[in-house]
Amino acid sequence: MINNVLVWMASYLLGSLPPGLLWAWVAQKIDVRRHGSGRTGGTNVWRSAGFPAALLTAIFDALKGTAAVVVARWIGLSPWGQAVAGTMAVVGHNYSVFLRFDGGAGTATSIGVTAALWLPSLPILLISGTVVGLLVGHASVASIFVALMLPVLHLLHGSVPHTVGFGLTAMALTLWALRPNIGRLFKGQERFLPIYHEKPPLIKLSHHPTDRNAGP
Repeated sequence: MINNVLVWMASYLLGSLPPGLLWAWVAQKIDVRRHGSGRTGGTNVWRSAGFPAALLTAIFDALKGTAAVVVARWIGLSPWGQAVAGTMAVVGHNYSVFLRFDGGAGTATSIGVTAALWLPSLPILLISGTVVGLLVGHASVASIFVALMLPVLHLLHGSVPHTVGFGLTAMALTLWALRPNIGRLFKGQERFLPIYHEKPPLIKLSHHPTDRNAGP
């Protein structure tokens, strides 16, 4: 039990590390918390510091989740212990002790944990999440889709309850963090990805800046 608690605490601290702060500073010498939504996740880094910094942020956010599970497995924690370690990494990302218990939505970190629990889930989540995000032009919709997929993938895979339990918990954490985004989606006011500032996506869920320039 002592080993479990120590690994879970370490997983939380690992998840609390904000790579977005580093990469936004390296790319543009800015504190990403003072720009856009104020989040340190990949989407806000993209808007504030460019795509390369955002890609590095997403990769390192995912690696936090993967590392938490891999270390827990290496130390000898049970499958349940490994799933809790992954969950604590997501909690750390969303409620970072280094950011006054603020953070992101946990999507990339959740994908990293899921990949460590069941590797084939990685391409499924990456490809489907990317396709959804590009079709609608909203990172939040892609994150919501991935969150809903987490427990479904483990259930369809026939995984034992600990992985489904992680999926349900991670889904809840992401959806809770995205409450403001969901509210803007219902109002048709959600922010678009930078690549859609000039032209709307194929499926338009929110009012686009070009709408006001449309003729009668």
